[in-house]
Amino acid sequence: MARKKFTKVSSLDPAILSAACVDAFRKLDFRVQVHNPVMFAVELGSIITTGSFLWGLASGAPAEPVAFTGLVSVWLWLTVLFSNFAEAISEGRGKARATSLRQSQAQVTAHRIATPSFTAPSEDVGSGSLMKGDLVLVKTEELIPADGEVVAGAALVNEAAVTGESAPVVREAGGDRSAVTGSTKVIANEIIVRVTASPGEGFLDRMISMVEGARRRKTPNEIALEILLVALTGLFLLVVLNLYPVTVYSSDVTGRGAPASVTVLTALFVCLAPTTIAALLPAIGIAGMDRLFRRNVVALSGRAIEAAGDVNVLLLDKTGTITLGNRKAFACIPAAGVSAEDLAITALHSSLADETPEGKSIVELVAKEHESISLVLPPDSTIIPFSAHSRLSGVDIGGVRYRKGAPDAIIALVSGLGGIVPPDMPGIVERIAGDGGTPLLVSRDEKILGAVQLKDILKPGIRERFFDLRKVGIRTVMITGDNILTATAIAAEAGVDDFYGEAKPEDKLRIIRENQAKGYMVAMTGDGTNDAPALAQADVGVAMNSGTQPAREAANIIDLDSDPTKLLDIVQIGKEILMTRGSLTTFSIANDIAKYFAIIPAVLMVMYPGLGALNIMNLGSPYSAILAAVIFNALIIPLLIPLALTGVKFRPMPAGQLFTYNLVIFGLGGVIAPFIGIKLIDMLISGVFLV
Repeated sequence: MARKKFTKVSSLDPAILSAACVDAFRKLDFRVQVHNPVMFAVELGSIITTGSFLWGLASGAPAEPVAFTGLVSVWLWLTVLFSNFAEAISEGRGKARATSLRQSQAQVTAHRIATPSFTAPSEDVGSGSLMKGDLVLVKTEELIPADGEVVAGAALVNEAAVTGESAPVVREAGGDRSAVTGSTKVIANEIIVRVTASPGEGFLDRMISMVEGARRRKTPNEIALEILLVALTGLFLLVVLNLYPVTVYSSDVTGRGAPASVTVLTALFVCLAPTTIAALLPAIGIAGMDRLFRRNVVALSGRAIEAAGDVNVLLLDKTGTITLGNRKAFACIPAAGVSAEDLAITALHSSLADETPEGKSIVELVAKEHESISLVLPPDSTIIPFSAHSRLSGVDIGGVRYRKGAPDAIIALVSGLGGIVPPDMPGIVERIAGDGGTPLLVSRDEKILGAVQLKDILKPGIRERFFDLRKVGIRTVMITGDNILTATAIAAEAGVDDFYGEAKPEDKLRIIRENQAKGYMVAMTGDGTNDAPALAQADVGVAMNSGTQPAREAANIIDLDSDPTKLLDIVQIGKEILMTRGSLTTFSIANDIAKYFAIIPAVLMVMYPGLGALNIMNLGSPYSAILAAVIFNALIIPLLIPLALTGVKFRPMPAGQLFTYNLVIFGLGGVIAPFIGIKLIDMLISGVFLV
């Protein structure tokens, strides 16, 4: 299937980079910066050190070298700008994607009608004037003017403007495939649509608002982390403020050195505060939404992405989610005394005119196993189509009846013609059902020749994906309306942890509530109106874009590809966001250890020579040590921007193992990297005699 991709948006796009540079300066506005308290405190520190630098120049009697104060001020400002730059890049990618979506929106002429009739008189109006509840007639080769529900007719619709998928899809009144999206195109037939969204409130408008990123609401985990960062910042601020009287007292008592200056104390505060994670935190959240959008998934709330990362129960429908959706012929099983070829010919004749996926699969199976059998119906054939009443289909050729259908329907037909059921047929039917298949009996006139086994085909790799989810503590639950025997067989083959057979729509809601009452975070997928209550109840509700309007409105995540297995990708991205945040937080806090050994000895060892033992990096001088730490603290932010945007790769492993992995990779790395970086920068500073 050909696929039209969205406009590719790269973080290194010159337009995005240049816009991000401008936005980095715009975000210096206190009204913007106050939303990131840690970086707001760094900006205040930058102002203080800049004032100290200017005072030193003007007075001619600075407390420390003017070059030192000036360079510290420059790098503190760069620390704030790098933080703003990281957020601006992530926002820029979202805005670029929003621009490409806006290009797909169009103001078109709508044929508004008063009654849902194809012959009703119409009034041509602009799509922008349509209101919720209006009825519109959409003809072949016309754009659908607004989001709505098909109330009459059926049509092929090209949804490439929204989903990027070039293959048309059927949208029809009733059922679970009735929702249509504004700016998509009808390419065959006519439909009457009831508008379900007022101007500016349509699905594309909501998508644009979300992918822009700037309007993304903070999630509970993100807020909790910000509270922790603010608490740590306040703690380090108190430490630094209390350090000043300590240095005053120490210099008086020892007679060596001088009290710590404002510049030194500010540098100490900035280096010890969790500036790295505070600078990258906004970018991590916005980039997560962007990664979802790249997979054709739109999160209608940031909270949904966070919840996806915490999900520990996945509720999945069987058909179309775990299996491919259409059952296929798996085997032809003849009754006692019937040849395999005789059964195959009868099954083929009864299926050649059957356009259903099951009928086509029978033709494929017979053609594969019996190449000599003709695949053409004789011209005198009379086709008997399938109906819900008869539950069988077939063809009459020269007065001979070839039929296939549900076991009870075929048995009733044969009995009515005076035939009898082969003694081994009940056992064959029971064995097929026990294996999770669906039996179709095949008959010719009054004789049952055997059965065709239809089987649900698992989606490739689905069992392995369930295994990966189980390794991280996520329980998978299959729910299906099939009988218990079929449900048991499919559940065992797919490797789910639990299943429910013969389930009704209200059972989904009950199962979700039961799991939530036990403290689990539950995700589910659905596309029908009867799924809407359960989608709204679930912590993560994923609606198919092809589904009904109630389902799309109840969910907090929309899959534009209408692929139910995408739920597994959504969980993975949610976990990637949480892992990225946790990993960078670990790295940021570990950074402080190295910076502690760089700055504290530099500040105090003049007064207390014994503290020189802590100068394990053998830094050149107090001023070069402090400046090197400040420079490293600033440079690490842009160096980590790619990781914040792409995320830490999801690794299926238990929580304890994941904690150890983060501690070793990012904790140990966060300690080692600053030791190396600060030492190299100190050598460079000392080598060129900057301070």
